[in-house]
Amino acid sequence: MTKTTEKDSHYRHLEKMPVQEILKSINQEDQTVAVKVKECIPAIEKLVEAITIRMLDGGRLFYIGSGTSGRLGILDASECPPTFGVDHNKVIGIIAGGDAAIRKAQEFAEDDKEQAWKDLESFSIGEKDIVIGIAASGTTPYVLGGLKDARENNVLTGCITCNAEAAIIALADHPIVCEVGPEFVTGSTRMKAGTAQKLILNMISTATMIRLGRVEDNKMVDMLLTNHKLLDRGIRMIMEKTTCSSEQAASLLQIHGSVRKALQSLEAK
Repeated sequence: MTKTTEKDSHYRHLEKMPVQEILKSINQEDQTVAVKVKECIPAIEKLVEAITIRMLDGGRLFYIGSGTSGRLGILDASECPPTFGVDHNKVIGIIAGGDAAIRKAQEFAEDDKEQAWKDLESFSIGEKDIVIGIAASGTTPYVLGGLKDARENNVLTGCITCNAEAAIIALADHPIVCEVGPEFVTGSTRMKAGTAQKLILNMISTATMIRLGRVEDNKMVDMLLTNHKLLDRGIRMIMEKTTCSSEQAASLLQIHGSVRKALQSLEAK
């Protein structure tokens, strides 16, 4: 049976299309993705609840994947510390082939069934942790092997895939299956499948961090103040909550390092 992610595009003779038609067709396909992600919300909710319980108990969230899927996991993991102020070792993205694969494809790295668990073991993975395998096809050996080994070692597993009958589903305690259909360019899962994965990862990490108390109202009170834009945002956040001037808010941020700690210092007075 042909995997959905490998089915032939609905569009033919792309090389003969005018640029505007190419762009409109891609956009038309992209508009279907959010609808399919919406159908996955019940499954995503269960996974977020499970992640939150374990992270509150000291567990960590791991993403494993290869190619585009691996890069998306690393992207989501890398954005958690600056956005939510969590330690870099709380959400960890691992890609088949190692860091070199982030920029350049590593030949046959995804075909190694044993390597993912070795990569996870390098972080001393344990039963409090969670591993989410990301694989559009749902058949990537690196990811399948990692989830299989994780389950055998009593580690909770989840997955994000775009094939309804993918082998990965049976290896996930919390599977998320988002079948977005054939790609505009046949088999190019960096397109709709990748977009779906990115949307789902946004939902997982953001909802989890909110449940962990890393957001107040609708503000990123624990964000790292790593540039002038974020510093200015932090100043405005303090001014909205208090009677501080911009100079006073800036001084508080310089002393305390985060919006949350600055506000707490005022409450303590």
